[in-house]
Amino acid sequence: MLVMFCCFLCSFIATSNAGDILRANQPIKNDETIVSAGDEFELGFFSPGSSKNRYLSIRYKKAGEAIVWVANREAPLTDASGTLVLSSEGTLNILNGTNSTIWSSNSSKSKSIKNPVAQLLKTGNLVIRAGDDPDTGNFLWQSFDFPDNTLLPGMKLGKKIAKNSSAGRDWSCRSWKSSDDPSPGTFQVEIDISGYPQLFLLNGSTKYFRSGPWNGVRFSGIRTSGPNGIFVFDFVFNEDEIYYKDELVSSSVLTRVTVEPDGRVIRYTWTDQSNKWEQYIFLQADLCDVYAHCGPFGSCNIYTTSRCECLKGFHPKNLTAWSHLNFAEGCEPKTKLNCSSKDTFVKQLKKNLPDTHTSQYNFSLDLKACEKKCLEDCSCTAYANTNITGKGSGCLLWFGDLIDIRDQGEVAQDFYVRFAASGSARRIALIVFLSIILITTVVLGFYMWHVCKHRKQITEEMLENEVDYEKEDLPFFDFRTISNATNNFSNNCKLGEGGFGPVYKGTLEDGKEIAVKKRSACSMQGVEEFRNEVSCIAKLQHRNLVRLLGWSTTEEGERMLVYEYMPNKSLDYFIFGDNANKALLDWPQRYNIINGIAKGLLYLHEDSRLRVIHRDLKASNILLDYNMNPKISDFGMARSFGDGETESNTARVVGTYGYMSPEYAMDGAFSIKSDVYSFGVLVIEIVSGKKNRFFTHPDHNLNLMGHAWKSYKENRLSELIDVSVLSSDQDEVFRVILIGLLCVQQYPEDRPNMSSVLMMLTSKATLPHPKQPGFFNERKLDEADTSHSTLCLSSLNQTITIVAPR
Repeated sequence: MLVMFCCFLCSFIATSNAGDILRANQPIKNDETIVSAGDEFELGFFSPGSSKNRYLSIRYKKAGEAIVWVANREAPLTDASGTLVLSSEGTLNILNGTNSTIWSSNSSKSKSIKNPVAQLLKTGNLVIRAGDDPDTGNFLWQSFDFPDNTLLPGMKLGKKIAKNSSAGRDWSCRSWKSSDDPSPGTFQVEIDISGYPQLFLLNGSTKYFRSGPWNGVRFSGIRTSGPNGIFVFDFVFNEDEIYYKDELVSSSVLTRVTVEPDGRVIRYTWTDQSNKWEQYIFLQADLCDVYAHCGPFGSCNIYTTSRCECLKGFHPKNLTAWSHLNFAEGCEPKTKLNCSSKDTFVKQLKKNLPDTHTSQYNFSLDLKACEKKCLEDCSCTAYANTNITGKGSGCLLWFGDLIDIRDQGEVAQDFYVRFAASGSARRIALIVFLSIILITTVVLGFYMWHVCKHRKQITEEMLENEVDYEKEDLPFFDFRTISNATNNFSNNCKLGEGGFGPVYKGTLEDGKEIAVKKRSACSMQGVEEFRNEVSCIAKLQHRNLVRLLGWSTTEEGERMLVYEYMPNKSLDYFIFGDNANKALLDWPQRYNIINGIAKGLLYLHEDSRLRVIHRDLKASNILLDYNMNPKISDFGMARSFGDGETESNTARVVGTYGYMSPEYAMDGAFSIKSDVYSFGVLVIEIVSGKKNRFFTHPDHNLNLMGHAWKSYKENRLSELIDVSVLSSDQDEVFRVILIGLLCVQQYPEDRPNMSSVLMMLTSKATLPHPKQPGFFNERKLDEADTSHSTLCLSSLNQTITIVAPR
């Protein structure tokens, strides 16, 4: 009996775990699976969600068991009697309990194949090939050619051009009806090739979202589709195929893009730290991503109240409807086109390219030749390059109405819209231009005289007058409301004081808690901080940025800013406090704070309307809400960049010693990589519980960055970790330290951008070895010795303004 039992057990194991290959006439029953190499994917019969129906599916084996492909979407098995069989001719068949075929792979190429096998590859692709064919890429059928609702790395999204009736193929993703029902839903992602190729999300036959055309770097309408160090993007466009796909740089990252039943398109990444799929990127970010929201020649701007505005040279076609927020009729030219050789083109800045459904393209023409070709055709309304790399190349022409345009920030591509300027309009423009020059000359002369006489007073008034509150859509709080909320600015309500001035806690009549920044009348830096706070943060909305609620004035006319109140103070209170304070932040909380700061910086650098560089990121400028979620604050030193700008230089260096990058502190050169450096310092401070600038060690005179670098090189990172997190997952803590060291590398080009940093934090991708950090051997300074190289010391936490050597 024992021998028979062992034989039965061995037979069961052999059939229930048959490796990654299914051979001809070897059935897979309801409770059996095959598993890809590396144990990442599993093929078998599964029931999605709460459904009792059975489907032949491919799913992740360990990562949340997420289903990525279903064979019999429209023919479910209602019981456990299903069987998968590979025929001797090389066709996969699903049989029900009566041995009737309910689904078949129907590979037309496989009829003459001998010794066929089906194999589940480690990419998640189920393939049929000849078992004796040494070319493992010579597939006769593959599941990647028949996408479900999920796009995996390596899968194609697009079309194979039909040269005969059977050669064409459509690689598109269609949503499930629900999480329990994988039958085809109403939403579908596909590439439209009727004009210059572009990606669409359709709701039935209705266009729901458009990606814009591929511009050589990314889909022009998707801000997050460009290079990021995690993915390698590929767009193939030739006479045989037109498709998009992405490949992972590191195979250890688990990611998938899914079309959800409600139409959301989400990229998920698996994080071992939270043991779940995190939502990393949404395809549809906001209302302006709704297709053709503002009608023909209209442009959507998420930061304006009405959302819609007309392109330059156009006005609303139906002003009454437009004023009632009905934008369907769009806009029309202010001067009707008359197909004249004197027509001009108006450059449209910071906008994504219009729908290319009826466009034409020519890859051999440059931009100047493209303009000439458009001018020669009366029906041509706009033109642009097809490729933005280098100096730009190719010619893309639009005909008829321009549809589905939105403001896109610095990742947008310029295009040129046809505009007819009449003779009278030119004369009026010339008169206005000359008048402006004359007025400007007079005003400038008066201004220069005034500056010489009252420089400080004029400078302060000029800076305050630059703040246009109506333009920023910033609510006004009357003084009495703010005074009552702060108990007449009582010292008991005072939270602290910085370069801007004192900060008070207040409680409005409805119980809402606020923080009020009251500008110091004697602080010139406070004036600049006030301007920057309003011009930068008023436009920014993100869960990891402190929200600016409005503004007010004192009875003397001094300005005040009103913010949401952060009850748990700033991060430095916990990580640099006594042991009791440090113990309040365990590792999961610190890890969540690091991730939140990274997400906030990613928004500032890549997803906000303008690229914003904070320039003073430090622990005291990270505030914590009731749930200890981090919010970046204090944008007084921030700089916003426009279209195409990525870096700048300044002779006036502002920031905090210990957090400033080498190229910024020494040469005044700042970019997004300057913020990345500050983030790296902050990460290592959070893990270690020590300040970079005033760090001391009995064995050397290095600062905290130097100590971290020395600990890494000597494989002694455990000595760097704060005692309150020593009992945590050390591998994860070590990984975060390594990410911090990558961020503080001496040269900006070696540092990752924030999208790569966030991917590193939320995945298990193999990390490169960091190079030597900047300022790692800075000499130790006494805390009192802080002003020898500064011209202006602006706050107790060492925010400084200096004139850098040029």
